[in-house]
Amino acid sequence: MEYRKLGKTGIEVSEIAFGAEFLVERPYEDTEELIRVCEDNGINFVDCWMSEPDVRSHLGNAIKDNRDNWVIQGHIGSTWQNGQYVRTREMDKVIPAFEDFMERFQIDTLDFGMIHYVDQIDDYDEIMNGPFIEYVRKLKDDGTIAHIGLSTHNPDIGLLAAENPEIELLMFSINPAFDMFGAMDDIEEYRKEGAYDNDLSSLNPQRAEIYELCQKNGTALTVMKGFAGGNLLSDETSPFGVALTPVQCIHYALSQKGVSSIFVGVRNPQELEESLRYCTATDDEKDYTEVLKNAPKHSFKGQCTYCGHCQPCRSGIDIAMVNKLFDLAKNHDEVPASIMEHYHNLKFNATNCIACGDCDERCPFEVSIVDVMLDAQDLFGFRL
Repeated sequence: MEYRKLGKTGIEVSEIAFGAEFLVERPYEDTEELIRVCEDNGINFVDCWMSEPDVRSHLGNAIKDNRDNWVIQGHIGSTWQNGQYVRTREMDKVIPAFEDFMERFQIDTLDFGMIHYVDQIDDYDEIMNGPFIEYVRKLKDDGTIAHIGLSTHNPDIGLLAAENPEIELLMFSINPAFDMFGAMDDIEEYRKEGAYDNDLSSLNPQRAEIYELCQKNGTALTVMKGFAGGNLLSDETSPFGVALTPVQCIHYALSQKGVSSIFVGVRNPQELEESLRYCTATDDEKDYTEVLKNAPKHSFKGQCTYCGHCQPCRSGIDIAMVNKLFDLAKNHDEVPASIMEHYHNLKFNATNCIACGDCDERCPFEVSIVDVMLDAQDLFGFRL
């Protein structure tokens, strides 16, 4: 198992982490068995967003003897009401639900207190300007939580969180299917029948911008929905018309800038072992580019995915970044000032391209990178 630091916090966590979403209505023995497999294989990071009381109690009991070895993400705003999960910002529900979490996990300090599931701008604004964030700040001031995090599926929220120094960790849904979409304020949009029928043929540059911003600002970035709810693992349900392996999905997520760890949701030790194969997989087994390039539906052939296979550049250009900024800017009538500034602040930009063609030869998606550099020169102008 390899380990990475969580942004500026300096906390080291396993690249593969345990997402406990499938433990609802399962006996304690199942939880204990999975936790032991995690510990035996070096997994030291767990996320629990579930409010179902037994899940919390089972996880707390399973890790209590080795608590010092675990890093925990726990969610604030996930409640259990009338026998079911409810996301809420009502403080008379939020506070007892979080206190229940701490009691059932048998802990005094939570490593990351996660502002739970924020997918609407109005919700984000209400949280950040009301009693919810005041409560979270108090938890941190009191030492009940060590760090503040936030979970979202919406790139608009992701950008806001990555720019907010108070948010130390962003939990975001990252996989090659979701990465084709722009901002959505409802996770169900990704799952609707026909959601992928439109002309989705390239990664959304806004999402790539989030990953870059997290790395730049030292905001820890952790991954959920890495398998797109399992849809990517089957030819029948994959939006590409062909399945990826768990190893390829994990590699995709861990290859994005800023990412520290991916939470895998598994039902049993066998499924966990499939993900753990990543630790010993060959480069060929990890490679997802050929699958995406040759997919019968939504092939990325000819489209930059900002994967970095084109590097190194003889002129020192960050090719993926230039492509990303070009994609962000090209659909505007006028290049936004922020994008223009970012481009011209690059140490080397498209102006420095010598058209050697080395990058074209290395690109797995057959992007004409030299042509993009020329187009970027036309769009952005020459160095200021």
